[in-house]
Parts: sequence; C-alpha cells; structure tokens
Amino acid sequence: MKESEPSFCPTKYREKGSNMNKSEIYRLLDEKKIAYKSYEHHAVFTVEEADALNLPDPDAGTKNLFLRDQKKQNYYLLTVRDHLQIRIKDFQKKIGAKPLSFASEEDLGRILGLIKGSVTPFGLLNDSEKCVHFYLDEYFHGRTISAHPNENTATVFMQAEDLMKLLERNGNSVSWIRMDD
Repeated sequence: MKESEPSFCPTKYREKGSNMNKSEIYRLLDEKKIAYKSYEHHAVFTVEEADALNLPDPDAGTKNLFLRDQKKQNYYLLTVRDHLQIRIKDFQKKIGAKPLSFASEEDLGRILGLIKGSVTPFGLLNDSEKCVHFYLDEYFHGRTISAHPNENTATVFMQAEDLMKLLERNGNSVSWIRMDD
C-alpha cells in the first residue's frame, strides 16, 4: 500500500458520544504534558470569521481540507496556512493519489466525528480505524499552529511538531508536505 493510500474507512456510523470533545482534548494535552494555550470564543466557521477574532499569533492560522478519492476508499486531511490558495489537483499530484474531491458532511461526521466548519487535525483522534492520512504544510515546521479542539468555539495554539507527535503516537498516518510551490 502506498503512503497516499491509508486503509479503507468504515462505512458504518460511529456511536454517539464516542468522539473527543473540547475538554477531553485539553485533558489529553495536559496528560501528555504538551504545552498549549487555548482561547474561548463564539463559533467560527470560516477563515474570515477566525481572522475577525484577532487571536494572538496570526501566522499560526490554518485552513483544513477533508478530501477523498472518487471511490470513497482513501481519505486525506490537509492542513495549510489559512490564506494559502490550494488547488486540489496539485495536492493530488504531490501525493500520487487518484482524483480527489471534498469529502461529504456525512463522511466528516462518520469518520472524524466533526461538523462542517469545525474541521481540525484533532478530529483525527476520533478516527478509530486510522484511515485518514494527515498532511501538514511544511510552513509550520518549527512554528506554532492553531486548531480547534474538535469544537469551533475555541482555538488551541501549540507547536506543530507536538501536534504531529501526538497524532503519530495515536496511530494516525502523518506527513509533512510543501504546499507553496
């Protein structure tokens, strides 16, 4: 199996209550002794709404794309700088995947336990089958990154390497990718 082809995602729905919520994300970060700062705010659904919050470290802002192949067999989460223009075909070519498109809201809920507007790398902690491959823009290497703690009413700031290690230790497939060329 190529790196760009994680195992198939389950077709059945996850049970209600089996997803990590905001307080459980905070507890996990504390237990793992991962340094972070969190900021509570009203729900935000877009990069523009997040910008309007005037949170610290604007260079840490992210945009998350939850993608799938045509057969709904391979899923990918791509996290990049919040204002970077992304062409899905460029990402597809870089990872050697079959044609990609956005995954449905149904897939988002079934696989990552998230709702539209709250896509976040922390959702991978809900991927019980570990079928989503995570790609993080190399821009964040050695930098702070921000992400919702599975709820879009808060933002967590932490080192990108700590996020990658957390997800990798959880059994998730993670990779750095250069997306600005």
